[in-house]
Amino acid sequence: MQRHNSPTPARHHDVIAVVDFGSQYTMLIARRVRELHVYSEVVPWFHAEEHLSRLRPRGIILSGGPASVYEPNAPSLPRHWLDGRVPVLGICYGMQLLVHTLGGRVAPAQAREYGPAQLQVLEADHPLLRNLPERTTVWMSHGDRVDELPPGWRVIARTENAPYAMITDTANRRFGVQFHPEVAHTPHGRDILAHFLFDVCGCRGDWTPAAFIEETTAAIREQVGDAGVIVGLSGGVDSAVAAALVHRAVGDRLTAIFVDHGLLRLGEADQVIRTFQQAFQMRLIAVNAAEAFLADLEGVTDPEEKRRRIGHRFIRVFEAEAARLAQERNIRFLVQGTLYPDVIESAATDDTAAARTIKTHHNVGGLPEKMAFELIEPLRYLFKDEVRAVGKALGLPDEIVWRHPFPGPGLAIRCVGEVTPERLERLRRADAIFLEELKAAGLYRETAQAFAVLLPVRTVGVMGDYRTYAEVIALRAVTSEDFMTADWARLPDDFLARVSTRIVNEVPGVNRVVYDITSKPPGTIEWE
Repeated sequence: MQRHNSPTPARHHDVIAVVDFGSQYTMLIARRVRELHVYSEVVPWFHAEEHLSRLRPRGIILSGGPASVYEPNAPSLPRHWLDGRVPVLGICYGMQLLVHTLGGRVAPAQAREYGPAQLQVLEADHPLLRNLPERTTVWMSHGDRVDELPPGWRVIARTENAPYAMITDTANRRFGVQFHPEVAHTPHGRDILAHFLFDVCGCRGDWTPAAFIEETTAAIREQVGDAGVIVGLSGGVDSAVAAALVHRAVGDRLTAIFVDHGLLRLGEADQVIRTFQQAFQMRLIAVNAAEAFLADLEGVTDPEEKRRRIGHRFIRVFEAEAARLAQERNIRFLVQGTLYPDVIESAATDDTAAARTIKTHHNVGGLPEKMAFELIEPLRYLFKDEVRAVGKALGLPDEIVWRHPFPGPGLAIRCVGEVTPERLERLRRADAIFLEELKAAGLYRETAQAFAVLLPVRTVGVMGDYRTYAEVIALRAVTSEDFMTADWARLPDDFLARVSTRIVNEVPGVNRVVYDITSKPPGTIEWE
């Protein structure tokens, strides 16, 4: 496949470049900027010159990071980007880099500082501090601190342990904060970022779903011409929004292929088909391949082997249907629902440490390079929350827009142990009860992901006067902003009791329900 480099929205909008020095919060900074309707892109520090020259940003934000600026070969930035031509805001390591580069001094702190601190505002009329209270909570996470400011800089706010918590060289539009304004634990962090974007950088704030839809559909029409396009629909929000966006651009020249592998949630296949055939009048081909997928999984219990077999079968089924359609409809393009976090992660080079494989990626739709299509990736510059906003603007129903993430291998990796039709049906019914009760209680949108897991464990129970020996359902619900970390959801006791009672009473073969209270890390969100 040939990847088509979709035109960056930077052509049409003001851009804030977020230079990544390895912070766990870098993507969160970019998201916070976009939430304020200003387009942002993440730039790796080791390719900063190339990307900043391309983007010509209205402002630059320097992220935090794990290094110390005084170490040999510490991450840096070409000095000419700090000369005042473009406003710069340094956060944590980014602030220390500004100080170190411009002639100040950074040294190890006497005590590392992680957690909340009280910020005392010293210049209430400063552009970054306007309308902030005299004291406010901020979130610290640093082991070094500024000991001496560069010439021309002054302090505008401090904490007990950080005398230079906010610093400024206003004349050259350079600013630094030792804390993290991007995290929710800094209540006025959004205000500080907004002041930087609008009062300092003069951004317009025109990055909206409507603007994205208009610009992207025009770009797709230009790219596709009169050729045909196919998209693989999974039922998830990413593929659904990508399909709806391309359909808006090319109409009936788009064909959606929905492969039902028999591992979906209760009623999911029917809902996807009904939504896109009826509501969107989209040409959709549904391929029922459940029998083939289940045959591949017979006797398999290892989760990686499950993923491998499902992935291979999916590719074979999709390839066969795509090949048939390509001859019939002059199809030259394939749509994929790649998101911006995927683009950022795939930009990693040998300059960054390779992570160990925890598990093969959930998305089984990774198609082979030999397929003779050009790729259209209309969502490659969007975060997940932006995808949902675009989906709403396109008229997708809430059931799809707000659907929790669902792994490509489907229920196969939530059916721990061997996957059989009987065990799948047991899991499907328990999962449906859990989701139904979450929605009825108004808790579905308060969780980032929630599902049932069927365990290959039998326990003794009593129903009526009879002894039972049946399987166990584990319920899993988490809260998360980015799915890189997650916390278990504190669901009410009476809610869990109601779900447990329904599952045991309504799902044959289950006599016990447990609730998973493990966060990520140390656990993962999925069980397999």
